Amino acid sequence: MAKKEALRELQSRLAERLQAARLQKSETATWLAVECGGQGLLLPLGQASEIFPLTALMPVPHTGAWFLGVANLRGRLHGVVDLAVFLGLRAAPPQEFGPQSRLIAFNPALEVNCALLVDRLAGLRSADQLRVVPDEAAHPAFAGATYADAGGRRWQEIVLAELAGEEAFLRIAR
Repeated sequence: MAKKEALRELQSRLAERLQAARLQKSETATWLAVECGGQGLLLPLGQASEIFPLTALMPVPHTGAWFLGVANLRGRLHGVVDLAVFLGLRAAPPQEFGPQSRLIAFNPALEVNCALLVDRLAGLRSADQLRVVPDEAAHPAFAGATYADAGGRRWQEIVLAELAGEEAFLRIAR
């Protein structure tokens, strides 16, 4: 019971900080840090909307393994994408999702009724907490810069506005 309350408190604090960060007129980039398939990912705060606990999903036949179905989030239907599967960080969705799994909705300004399933929230990050790391590997257009934190952990930025325009993503998510 204490773990559930702690998770609710963390989610509440992150939601408040997410809202406060949106209201700040700052030139420093800020991200919502998440984990998917063991990889640290950064989602730009201005392109994300709300954080939701995992809810009941209505499966959609004849879709890719990464498209988990449709969820009702605050009275609006959203397609739900397993981000780790879409990015190739794991082959298929797990049989059961962990208690820390969350849905991150796209900002309505992007005009995509979609939410990304992530394995775990890892807090907020700002540009002063990270340094850009050179990365010679080929990446899709939606992959932004690669960063490292003070502990040396690598974080890959996922530009949601670019992801929303990705052809494979558009076929199902819109």
